Amino acid sequence: MKYLLLLLTCLSLQVNAKDKVLIFSYFIDNGQDGLHLAYSKDGLNWEALNQGKSYLTPTVGPDKLMRDPSITKGPDGIFHMVWTCSWKDKQIGVAHSKDLIHWSEQKAIPVMAHEPTAKNCWAPEIFYDSKAKNYLIFWATTISDRHSPIDDSKQEKGLNHRIYCTTTTDFKSYTPTRMLFNPKFSVIDATILPKNKSYYLFLKNENPNPPEKNIRLTTSKSASGPYPTAVSEPITGNYWAEGPTAIEINDYVYVYFDRYTEHRYGAVRSKNLTDWEDISNQIKFPDGTRHGTAFKVSSKLFKELINPK
Repeated sequence: MKYLLLLLTCLSLQVNAKDKVLIFSYFIDNGQDGLHLAYSKDGLNWEALNQGKSYLTPTVGPDKLMRDPSITKGPDGIFHMVWTCSWKDKQIGVAHSKDLIHWSEQKAIPVMAHEPTAKNCWAPEIFYDSKAKNYLIFWATTISDRHSPIDDSKQEKGLNHRIYCTTTTDFKSYTPTRMLFNPKFSVIDATILPKNKSYYLFLKNENPNPPEKNIRLTTSKSASGPYPTAVSEPITGNYWAEGPTAIEINDYVYVYFDRYTEHRYGAVRSKNLTDWEDISNQIKFPDGTRHGTAFKVSSKLFKELINPK
């Protein structure tokens, strides 16, 4: 009996070691505080890690911000993060970590330096393309008089975004910046979910007049596109939403987003990526959570996050 109990205990430990814990990277306030992390076991209830304190203070960009932190784990076992480092600049931030606690030197990638009239680089996302074996980094930029015109508003005068991208294999050299997604509406906050040999691009329709401010999606057979500009109807409800992040949890695809005018987080989920259930009233996030990324880590790494050395 003693040996049987020992065997069962070992098997239990092996199973637990393979379990995945959900992690959410986010920022608070305007982003000067830096990187925050939360965790969840069920995708509904999220708790702040590190007692709600920042893991990393921003050092790059004229505004020294760390907004919209996007994190992915590469085949090298390293976590790679990009973020918005300024409201009005032509670069984005990048850093790397083995454990989400200790980070490399922060660097700025001048992704739009070649465009004299580029107004911004907002909400960059990073995605590892296992087919192309490179990292696809994409973000929203307005370039004056470059994109299809839209009816703007006083608050968003002159802002008309499209999604641009670059790729890298080593974070030392980057391919020339190109357009990734060019619809006839202003678009920001794009994110990619791979599923069923396709790539689902979730995005925010940012048209200000009349205001859309909702999440939609389009699909491609390649992570790097092209993505059809005929997008879905809104998958979010009658409220303003931005900063989507998509992740598979059991039988569902969950899409979390910032209901920013209400100062709360929201979510929808679907089993078929067509019919969406709004579960905003079922989720709980740390107070002040803003635009982030959901991803999975091993239970071993999670224990190190809870009990850092």
